[in-house]
Amino acid sequence: MNNIKSEFTIKDLENFSGIKAHTIRIWEKRYNLLAPNRTDSNIRYYDIDNLLKLLNVSYLNANGYKISKISELPESKLNATVRELVAKNGADSQASNTLKLAMLNFDENLFNITYNNLIAQSSLRAVFKNVFLPFLNEIGLLWQVNSITPAHEHFITNLIKQKIFINIERLQLSSPTNFDKIFVLYLPMNEIHELGLLYLHFELLLHGYQSIYLGPSVPSENLGDVQKVYNSICFVSFLTVEPSKESVSEYVENIENMVLEGTEDELWLMGRKTTEEEVVAKSDKVRIFKSLDELLNNL
Repeated sequence: MNNIKSEFTIKDLENFSGIKAHTIRIWEKRYNLLAPNRTDSNIRYYDIDNLLKLLNVSYLNANGYKISKISELPESKLNATVRELVAKNGADSQASNTLKLAMLNFDENLFNITYNNLIAQSSLRAVFKNVFLPFLNEIGLLWQVNSITPAHEHFITNLIKQKIFINIERLQLSSPTNFDKIFVLYLPMNEIHELGLLYLHFELLLHGYQSIYLGPSVPSENLGDVQKVYNSICFVSFLTVEPSKESVSEYVENIENMVLEGTEDELWLMGRKTTEEEVVAKSDKVRIFKSLDELLNNL
């Protein structure tokens, strides 16, 4: 239990719920909605129960319930109303809140319950795009404002990876049916943000392609080892924080000279680094995609 974050500032509550701190204070005074605690030095803080209640309140409020009516609900009725609304709207409508709680408490069981409820109603593709991607964007912002630590982020992203791996393993039981291209997925040296690349691996297998997953932090010169075995390769990479010691255009030029020159192979790139500058390539073997959906639409 020592690893669990159990004390939250009002700014933390604002970051998690999307409700402004000023509004939270008004709700406290006017409706006795939350019951903050105080440290020995008289500094206000909120416990996990307060956070959970606020997440439920914000969900009901966003779905048309007036705060005056919500405040009159006893705790059991509040939770029951949320459950009823989730059942009506779909599990993904409240999934972000339960995923946040699972992350904060390092609660693998709660994550699995949330995931199983989602996957019972939707495909992994729908869950990833409609729930996981918005959630990951949200926790990226929470990390930036210090409401969570890298430990929280790593915990939850690794659980998401596990679910993608399970689905990948099922697809790998079948042989490829589409041989137009062979995809080789990798990340450059010191790049570890692999969740998007891993999901793309799942999508390529789902489309019947042969997809070879090399994973994070692959030296450029090692890509030639795959070329010794396969022809007509489409190398795919996400550039999120790397390359950091050179421009993306310089990185692309290096791959063109070292890997692509004299071959029919291609390089497809995505990620934040590719949008921060205008990428210059000397051949049409290099393609930049603005999003995962854009890439998938070009398969």
